[in-house]
Amino acid sequence: MEVWRDSMELVEMIYKISDTFPDSERFGLTSQIRRAAISIPSNIAEGAARRSTPEYLRFLSIARGSLSEIATQTQIANRLGYSSASPRLDEYIDLIFAKLTALMNVLNKRGDA
Repeated sequence: MEVWRDSMELVEMIYKISDTFPDSERFGLTSQIRRAAISIPSNIAEGAARRSTPEYLRFLSIARGSLSEIATQTQIANRLGYSSASPRLDEYIDLIFAKLTALMNVLNKRGDA
């Protein structure tokens, strides 16, 4: 699934970016942003393995929420000077958000949600 593949690439990007955060953030922002990143492909996969469309939609919604967390956390990292703004990352976050939303819309239109 394309959105899952994209979210796996996002995990790699987040790990590389957060690797530059100060050691003092190891249990703070670094941990939080990495957990949010890992949550996205994990929830997509778990939802896809469920037996019903409503369950799948619930997990996709959780994945989209985690993506929003990452958008906020990257802005926090930028404001604190832990990283610099990355248009590529921002575009990738927007792309994944759009793909998740499109998938959710398709599933909702099936009528069994």
